[in-house]
Amino acid sequence: RHKKILDQAKGYYGRRKSTFKVAAQAVDKANQYATRDRHNRKRNFRSLWIQRINAAVRAHDEALTYSRFINGLSLAGIEVDRKVLADLAVHEPEAFGAIVDQAKAALAA
Repeated sequence: RHKKILDQAKGYYGRRKSTFKVAAQAVDKANQYATRDRHNRKRNFRSLWIQRINAAVRAHDEALTYSRFINGLSLAGIEVDRKVLADLAVHEPEAFGAIVDQAKAALAA
């Protein structure tokens, strides 16, 4: 058990890497941070995708907002997730523009 904890604490500074009791506390705290940040990573990526989609939508049509675009997608029956939309917006602007036009047409109808 001690060896496992001390192996996990490898690379830490000072007594955190060599003394079991201190290393155990450091490893526990590191695991808490890791768990918290695994959840935050999902939140951060979704936020990044939304920002990229919003910027691309406004670059294509200044009158269209992100929320109206997402509403237009659902009205048009286009089920593409935000990750794919953001990737299209960055790497294939023409294809993304076509999707924006479809969403606008669905909003107008």
